This record gives sequence, C-alpha cells and structure tokens, in this order.
Amino acid sequence: MEVWPGSAYPLGATFDGTGTNFALYSDVADKVELCLFDDDGREERVAVNELDGFVWHCYLPQVQPGQKYGFRVHGPHDPEQGQRCNPNKLLLDPYAKAVHGEIEWNQALFGYNFGDETSRNDEDSAQYMMLGVVVNPFFDWDGDRKPKTPYHDSVIYEAHVKGLTELHPDVPEEQRGTYAGVAHPSVISHLQKLGITAIELMPVHQFVNDSTLQDKGLANYWGYNTIGFFAPQNTYSSTGDLGGQCQEFKAMVRELHRAGIEVILDVVYNHTAEGNHLGPTVSFRGIDNAAYYRLVEDDQQYYMDYTGTGNSLNVRNPHSLQLLMDSLRYWATEMHVDGFRFDLASTLAREFYDVDRLSTFFDLVQQDPVVSQCKLIAEPWDVGPGGYQVGNFPALWTEWNGMYRDTVRDFWRGEPSTLGEFASRLTGSADLYEHSGRRPVASINFVTAHDGFTLRDLVSYNEKRNEANGEDNNDGESHNRSWNCGVEGPTKKKNVLALRARQQRNFLTTLLLSQGVPMILHGDEVGRTQQGNNNTYCQDSEISWMHWDEVDEDLLEFTSRLMNLRAEHPTFRRRRFFDGRPVRRGEGEKLPDIVWLDPASSTLSQEDWDTSFARSIAVYLNGDGIHGRDERGQHIYDNSFLLLFNAHDETVKFTIPAEEYSPEWETVIDTAAKNDAVATRTIKADGEVSVAGKAAVVLKSLSA
Repeated sequence: MEVWPGSAYPLGATFDGTGTNFALYSDVADKVELCLFDDDGREERVAVNELDGFVWHCYLPQVQPGQKYGFRVHGPHDPEQGQRCNPNKLLLDPYAKAVHGEIEWNQALFGYNFGDETSRNDEDSAQYMMLGVVVNPFFDWDGDRKPKTPYHDSVIYEAHVKGLTELHPDVPEEQRGTYAGVAHPSVISHLQKLGITAIELMPVHQFVNDSTLQDKGLANYWGYNTIGFFAPQNTYSSTGDLGGQCQEFKAMVRELHRAGIEVILDVVYNHTAEGNHLGPTVSFRGIDNAAYYRLVEDDQQYYMDYTGTGNSLNVRNPHSLQLLMDSLRYWATEMHVDGFRFDLASTLAREFYDVDRLSTFFDLVQQDPVVSQCKLIAEPWDVGPGGYQVGNFPALWTEWNGMYRDTVRDFWRGEPSTLGEFASRLTGSADLYEHSGRRPVASINFVTAHDGFTLRDLVSYNEKRNEANGEDNNDGESHNRSWNCGVEGPTKKKNVLALRARQQRNFLTTLLLSQGVPMILHGDEVGRTQQGNNNTYCQDSEISWMHWDEVDEDLLEFTSRLMNLRAEHPTFRRRRFFDGRPVRRGEGEKLPDIVWLDPASSTLSQEDWDTSFARSIAVYLNGDGIHGRDERGQHIYDNSFLLLFNAHDETVKFTIPAEEYSPEWETVIDTAAKNDAVATRTIKADGEVSVAGKAAVVLKSLSA
C-alpha cells in the first residue's frame, strides 16, 4: 500500500477525487495504525507516522469511496489516571462520514473482563465492530436553496424517520423507514397540506443499539445514543451502508427544500454511546479518553454524568469543542440542514461544574459565521444540579418551553390558579425571554413531544402504560398532567370520545394561536396513539409507528384550518412582545395591542387573576397596524381577534365587548362544533356567545 504524508486537516477520511487523506487526533497515543478492511473482512494495517499538533495523518492515493476502515491506538492503559488505550480494540473514527454495519455485542468490545472491572481484556474486537466508510462527497444539489423561513413564520413538526414512514401505504416497501421514505411525495404532500415549514428529525447521527435492550428483544428506537457525529444512521438508508446513506440523506434534504420545508436535526452532543467505566471501548474512549470525556477529578477511572447515560462530553477540551463545531458546520454546509435541536443542552454549558451561560461552546457558536445563522434550539435542561435552565440561554438561541407544556396541560384539565400563567404562555412567555433581549420566537411552544404521551393519549390516560418496555412500568414520567376525560384508555362511550376530541382541538388551538413557534409531534394531527406508553424509546414497533390507515380525518382537517388561520394572520405571529398600554384608557384613546377580559366583558383586575377558581378568559388581540412594517416599509394591518377559553366543565356565556373593539365578529374556530358548522356564524358587539364546557372559540373582526 502506497502511503504519503498527507495533511493534519481536515480530520477524518477525506476523498479528494483521487485518493483519501486520513487524520486522527490523539494527545496520548504513542502509535496509530489505520486498518483497512476488504469485503471478506480481511484487515490490512497501515502505520500512520506523520504527527502534527497531536493529529496523526497520512494520504493513501489508492483508497477510493466505499473503503471500510478503523483505527488502532497504542498508548498508556491506566484507567485510574483516565488512560484507556488498547490496540486490540478496533476504534471507529469520530469523524467517519458513514458507518458500515452495527456493533455485535461481545466481551471483546470491552477493555476489561466481565466481573472484574479492574482487569484488562486484550481480545481483538475487529470482527464485532462497525466500521468507518470513505464517502464520495460530491452530490448534484441541482440548485438547492435553503428556505430560510423566519422564526415567526415557522411551524415545526417533530418526527422520527422510521416511525413516520414505516407503515405509509404509498411509500414503496423498500423505502419505508428510510430517508427516501421521508422524501416521498406522499409524505411531503401531507406536510404541505398541514402547513409545516420545518421537520425536526429525531436523532439521525449514527447511534448504537444497547445490548441490554437487545437482550429483551427491544431496540434503541429514539436513537439518543450517538457514536458518530458526522455519519447519517445507516439503518435509515434504503441504498446500503457503504456511503449510500449520505447520498440518500442529501436527496431527502433537497426534496424537502424544494417543498419549502426546512430540516432541523435533533443532535446529541452531550454524551456518547460508550457509557460509563463499564461501557465498551469502540471509539473516543480508546483514542483519548480524558480529552473527550469529563472524568471525576479525584478518581479518573470514573465519569461525570450529567445526562443519566453514563458519561458527559468534555466541553472544556478544545479538541472536543472542535469536534462539535466541525460536526455542526459539516451538517450545515455539506448536508444542507437548516438547524439543530440540542438534546440536554445544559450539559454543553457545564464548562466547570455549574451551568455557565457564557461557556466556551456558546461563545464559539455565537462567533461562527455558519452555525450562528442556523436555527438553534435548546432542550434547556439536564439531570445535573442546576440543570433546569428554561429562559437562560443566550440571545441567538430558542428553547423548548417546558413551562408552556405544563401550564397548557394544567389549564385544560381544569387545575386551579393557572389563569395568570396560562396568559403568560399564550402571549410568548415574556417573563422568560424578554429580559435577555429575545423575542416571542425564543419560545418553542409544545404540548407533546416524543418523550411522553401523544396528544390522543394525553386525553385518554391518567396513568402510563409502559409494560411493553420490560421494566414493570417503572420507566417513564409518572406525573403527566394528563386527564382521561372520565374513562381510562379505550372506550366506546360517545360522550367521552366527544370530550376527548374536543380536548385535542383545544390543545391544538391554544398551541397554534399562541405567540412563539409551535411544534407539533408527528401524528398528533391525525390522532396517533401509543396505547398509553409514554416512553417509547425502546419500541421500534407498531406501538410507536404512525398508522396511516387510522387517520382521524376530522382532526386533520381541523389542524389544517388552524394552520391556515395562523399563516394568514400576522396577529398570531407577532415579532415583538405585547405592550398592553395604555392600561387605563381615557375616552377616545386607541385600544391597546392586547386586552384581557372576563366572561362579562370587563377588563380583568388583579383580583381576577388571583382567583383560584377562575377558568374562563377572553383575550382581545388588536390587529390595527401593530405588527410593524413589511419589506416596503408599509404598516402591516390585520383583523383583530377575540379568543374565548373555557376550561370549566359547564357552558359559559361570554359577552362580546363594545363596538369600539369591532362592530361585528365572525366565528372562525369553535372546538365544540363540527368542522363544517363554524364559518357562517356572526355576532354583533355587545352580543353573547355560549362557549361549551372545555372548549375554545375564536372570533375574527369583520374589518381590518
């Protein structure tokens, strides 16, 4: 094998059209071997002799795309000092752009003998390992342009590649559960009908299937167990795992972009699949353990764990930070993705011990000309001390608003003393975001997500039903803020089913008409159920997949109408927080941009907000030129809206406010009415509207 010196940059395996450059960072290595594998599994080892700035590198002019490879790293093995090199363990390149195969669990993958964690195991792990693949970076993007949808116009759809497509009857069988399935015209058509502007894909970075789950006949379905931060998950490819997954992923992005839909990736940079000190040695651990992982300072054989998964990535080390930034830039530039949702993002802020809003990682993102222009969404918590950081991320960032989810759930199930909190969440959570110079779009509003009940299950179960997970129903959240509407689980009672349907419409109405950025869990728009399972992380099965033959057409149509209403009216997509002034109006003064009213049409007093039994409220949203200016500098005018929310069990009569608000109103949404029985109803000022128990009504002024 002809070997040239090559270059220390870029890291990983880089095909330049002729040959391939290999580069691997390791501060502790004494020697590095590049291992090439043929189709029969035969291994050829190449000594990597060039070393610059702790980067080992070489160039092989004969190596082409499709070549399978790994590394062996020779160096110190002293676990008590945090050093775990062992050349008998084949290691996956952290920068591998594609991965061949999956891990086959075996004692040889571990650096110790089972039953004695202080021992050393020198069995060769190569035959049980996944391998890196040299990829062809060239792709015909055919003029692809990112949609660049502004946050205030965005509607996010959280989806799982396999769950969304595995049972879709129009997707060819060989494409189901794959990137090609997501790109299929029938799936894209569904997203377009809904009015989705961005699909947020659950983890597609190459991940590892846990042995503990496999032993139970289960699988790591969600994928929050990353081992390759550059490689698209190979099991989601319909074109093989020798680089085809990269081409297929790019083709998916291209087709979604053509439909005006952005692609956001759920990324897991807080930990890796190697777990704690009892985990396997398959990549980072054997390359440079102390550089990549946070170790316990006074006993470095153990790992700091802020994620509940065994380890935490070391964001204090410049090379770990480089890995994260290189990965983000790669997906943004080479794979054309539009944004990232950061799993357990608080962990990335732990430069020392506490969560540090100004940690180096956030500084790097802030100044990066590529990454800073992507959509950046934080899951603003982890399991470590002080990890709950909703509202505390830097100005560029948006956040999953967990407070929104909890408050809206509580309001609609009738919990007392939620009115004031509900009002804050409905109007963009200024209490959380305004102090940091952010706007309503900093709040990613959601009622349901992958982690928890689906929307249908939220209104059908008081208790989780996770027995299929094999943990005696002890896993998953027990406090779900759910309400089964009187019967637990499936029922044929018409009154219960009607109430459940109304509650789903209530949640969707609240979500899609709140200020901020709404996020819908895939399938909620068609009544998807997981049979009460609120922790389907291990359910790669029909429990989790979307059943396209069981679509609730009425709910789908209702959701589409809500989406259109939001898209057509900037009143629901404000760029700034409400002002509410003047609080006390003199005669003839202009109406404020927002007015809170009780059912009698009186302005709410402080006492009204504090009343524990108050569960009904009206909110007037003024559309009279208060949305700023358009691209030509003209004031944006819109209809005004009156939103009537009744979380009581009984019907409540609302008095329509005086003519100065609007002489006449049209009913556009009534969650207690059938889809075709709404649009013709008009109400004059000072009239009355009966809002059914557990229902919402939206009125539009007939003049803008």
